Amino acid sequence: MSRQYTLEHAPRSTSIHIDYAAELNEQQLAAVTAPPGPLLVIAGAGSGKTRTLTYRVAYLLENGIDPRNILLLTFTNKAARQMLDRVANLLPVDASGLWGGTFHSVGNRILRRHGSALGYSSGFTIMDREDQKDLINTVVASAGIDPKEIRFPKGDVLAEIFSFVVNTEKPLEELLAEKFPYFLPLLDQIRDVHGRYEKKKKTTNSLDFDDLLEKTLSMFQQHERIAEFYRRQFQFILVDEYQDTNKIQADLIDLLAREHRNVMVVGDDAQSIYSWRGANFQNILEFPKRYPDAQVFKIEMNYRSVPEILEVANAAIAANVQQFRKHLSATRESNAVKPALVALNDGAEQAQFVAQRILELRDEDVDLSDIAVLYRAHYHAIELQLELSRRGIPYQITSGIRFFEQAHIKDVTSFIRFVANPRDEVAFNRMVKLLPGIGNRTAENLWRSWEGSPVAAGADRGAESKAIAPAGVSDPGYSTASGYNFGERLLAMNVPARSKKSWTQLAHTLDEIAPGGQPNPPSDMITSVVEAIYDDYAKVNFPNYELRREDLDQLAVFARQFKDVHEFLSLSFAIGAHQQCRCRSSAKPNWRQRGGQPFHGASSQGPRVSHCVRDLVNGRNVSKQPLARHAGCARRRTASVLCLHHSRARRTLSHLSAHAVKRRLRRRFSAAITFFERNSKPTRRRLAGAAGEMTKLE
Repeated sequence: MSRQYTLEHAPRSTSIHIDYAAELNEQQLAAVTAPPGPLLVIAGAGSGKTRTLTYRVAYLLENGIDPRNILLLTFTNKAARQMLDRVANLLPVDASGLWGGTFHSVGNRILRRHGSALGYSSGFTIMDREDQKDLINTVVASAGIDPKEIRFPKGDVLAEIFSFVVNTEKPLEELLAEKFPYFLPLLDQIRDVHGRYEKKKKTTNSLDFDDLLEKTLSMFQQHERIAEFYRRQFQFILVDEYQDTNKIQADLIDLLAREHRNVMVVGDDAQSIYSWRGANFQNILEFPKRYPDAQVFKIEMNYRSVPEILEVANAAIAANVQQFRKHLSATRESNAVKPALVALNDGAEQAQFVAQRILELRDEDVDLSDIAVLYRAHYHAIELQLELSRRGIPYQITSGIRFFEQAHIKDVTSFIRFVANPRDEVAFNRMVKLLPGIGNRTAENLWRSWEGSPVAAGADRGAESKAIAPAGVSDPGYSTASGYNFGERLLAMNVPARSKKSWTQLAHTLDEIAPGGQPNPPSDMITSVVEAIYDDYAKVNFPNYELRREDLDQLAVFARQFKDVHEFLSLSFAIGAHQQCRCRSSAKPNWRQRGGQPFHGASSQGPRVSHCVRDLVNGRNVSKQPLARHAGCARRRTASVLCLHHSRARRTLSHLSAHAVKRRLRRRFSAAITFFERNSKPTRRRLAGAAGEMTKLE
């Protein structure tokens, strides 16, 4: 008769006894030394949650727990390595048997051992998103679906849909109805592709990133002996950043902790930021419901921020309906500077305020490299980038691609560029390749046909006596042939049969945005292009369609301030050109910065910052100092003068004649000189320098 034995290891002892009371504050100490059982640690921002987890691992090891019986789940593998390195410095023990890493890395390790139970060999391939997209596209083709014939989602969009299905554990139909309602008519085809995709992965012995979670949980549910093995092994489970776990991750933890229930989760319900990829903060809020006997610890001593910042943070989260109530207390001393909430009328005025404040800080000997502007999304910074460019303030975007260089922004503006300048081959090719069935070769043939059209020919004749404008920026004196319809010429061109319907739509759209060859206001054109053509294109081509649509909506709002298409294109072009000049030029004028580096604009955590100008529009106006509403203060006008000079030197305003530049310099300089005697010595020095620069241009 077979019998089952559980090996009991001899008690471990270490030569170093950690004085936990001396190393930790009272709140941390209570969590670290808590008895076994379900533990929920609500760790506020900057309260030392990593320290708490590290010392909890050390506490378990020092009390005789075998490292192999501990599972540490962190947000990144790097975080796990850092925690284990700290443990090794605290205790001279070999903790190599401890499992530490992300959910995905742990899932990968388990599937390498037991994946054969699901039909996968231990040498399976893990596909990245690019490989996954290619495999899905292959499956779509094998299903007899031609994405060029119908607006069927592309491979990366389908990958995003399948990922949400896994991470939220929602049925496909429910998921589509919630996040992708425009694909509901294609439900049967998408479901068929999903099934084929799963079979293809098994045939090729491949897994995608989400399978590392889904297959692991599925294996545990289908094979109790394997699940029981890991339940016995992982006697203590610790989870970091629990507020950003998703449904399948929470289910994995609950399954492994089903019997011993020795699970400690650490997080903060007020810091959940990954719902956009399936994270569910309800996991942390409902932990006491799933574990009624759980002990709840709150760590509220903040080591990061000054009291003034914490007062704002506490007030901001106090109104949350669902939360674990907490009050962050500062350990740092007050710096006597309170955060300012400035209520402004619109984005343009907000940008003026931020730029003006930056110049004021610079005059107070604050390096531009110590100033940052934080914003939630790229489109929030359009007006700010324009204002900074106008004033000649150098800046760096530290969070990805610049707004006007994003694919969807360039796609939509290509329509505007083309109706403003029918000779723009780049804009034409980009525009027509958005249509089904038109690739590079077809676009080239269509362009050759277009070149002989009355509009293009007329444009060339009208430009014979003028210098050619920069690509995408028409000469302000140029206009298309009066009374000419773009659609008439487009409909006369030969296009592939599968592109005829969309080509007709393009012709009608161009006639709508430029009736009689005369462009509508830029904002109206953007709205028409998005609604008529681009919205459908974006839905099937971009996994983050909603974010891109927000960008386009904001672009239309930004464009309302421009009635003339040439002005809109010139200024949007100048923003990008201004930034490129900053990146390429090693010579930086001393008047603009003292620290040798421009200030930073970011939508996420950036470099060290001692002064942060945060763009806040809504709320009570707590500032008693009104925003300057003169024609321009000396600082702003001087900045504008020098910005024009340096921009002209770098050809970023090459569409302006020399005469126009001189005229603007005179006008702006005269407005600035009015305030000459009222300003500081640095300001007067800049004004004097501006006079010299203007003399050079004369």
